[in-house]
Amino acid sequence: MKDLLHKFENKEPEIVFNWKDAETEAEGWTVINSLRGGAAGGGTRMRKGLDMNEVLSLAKTMEVKFSVSGPAIGGAKSGINFDPNDPRKKGVLERWYKAVFPLLKSYYGTGGDLNVDEIHEVIPMTEECGLWHPQEGVFNGHFKPTEADKINRVGQLRQGVVKVIENPNYSPDVNKKYTVADMITGFGVAQAVRHFYDIYGGSIKGKKAIVQGFGNVGSAAAYYLASSGAKIIGIIDRDGGVINENGFTFEEIRTLFVNKNGNQLVADGMIPFEEINKKIWTIGAEIFTPCAASRLVTQEQLDNMTASGLEVISCGANVPFADKEIFFGSIMEATDQKVSLIPDFISNCGMARVFAYFMEKKVEMTDEAIFNDTSETIKNAIQKAHNLNSDKKNISATAFEIALKQLV
Repeated sequence: MKDLLHKFENKEPEIVFNWKDAETEAEGWTVINSLRGGAAGGGTRMRKGLDMNEVLSLAKTMEVKFSVSGPAIGGAKSGINFDPNDPRKKGVLERWYKAVFPLLKSYYGTGGDLNVDEIHEVIPMTEECGLWHPQEGVFNGHFKPTEADKINRVGQLRQGVVKVIENPNYSPDVNKKYTVADMITGFGVAQAVRHFYDIYGGSIKGKKAIVQGFGNVGSAAAYYLASSGAKIIGIIDRDGGVINENGFTFEEIRTLFVNKNGNQLVADGMIPFEEINKKIWTIGAEIFTPCAASRLVTQEQLDNMTASGLEVISCGANVPFADKEIFFGSIMEATDQKVSLIPDFISNCGMARVFAYFMEKKVEMTDEAIFNDTSETIKNAIQKAHNLNSDKKNISATAFEIALKQLV
């Protein structure tokens, strides 16, 4: 596995597109790791201090993710070094999509990512440039459908991603109009935990869980973990968090979800960040879902959780560990050898899988069909790792080996 990983990490990307905004200090990159299957896919993110190496590592991560979620295409990513709170953000994004339009028309598909919203920014801005959909390049480069077939599948994509969830089994509040895109990644993170216990032995019911980050992914993961019978005992977010060592009720977690302010936790009696960050890692969770930004989780935090009874980690963030390496750094490797670590490219593949599902020929557009498809995809990936190695440790190493054999 290490040899395969070394080859994959060190292979130069096929395309690096660099853009400097004429009107601001913004700079952007699209990195296409490969045009496997004639196309590549990966979202667009924006943050101050982002550089090309971050975009490259995320493009390689996407390629591994597509080996699980489908379609069988290359990995890519776009990133813009600019403050997303700057009032000039809209203009920067509009000019960015105009510049990258030829790639998006031919062989690259994009979507939302950190600080860039799929529904309110990516879709309308790329339509304004003349795209049918931000994933059009994947259709043209990989699927090569007839014009009629393309119209049908793009229609499915346009409807499906923004589809409002009507089934109360999947929505925290059907009156609030949550979409598939809002909920699917966190749903997958929680389903990965459920499938882990079903396949490797045990049950999610009654297991204590810590959730890191309460944005789109973390809040949905908390909601679906609680609805599966897990007990959330701690949530840590940017500005603070909450702890209940006996476990919050499902209704309390649902209320926290509904009451969040954008991507921030809002709760009575919030514990300040410094204080909760000292305490939360030793409260005795069996489940941990890191769903905040990349490269935040430290060796010390993991050691504390492991010593306090940690059993399984389901990654909501891409590359959640504070390693320098693109994949499988020393922290991730040490963790994989001690507890059951479900890697990000399996546990958080929900959105990538939804895109793949809607790109297929005519599919069922119900909430149940969409969510079941993501759940089954994650279950199959975990089952494949178990078939190769039934030990509860080294799950990530095994999953990487399966993925990289398809890519290298």
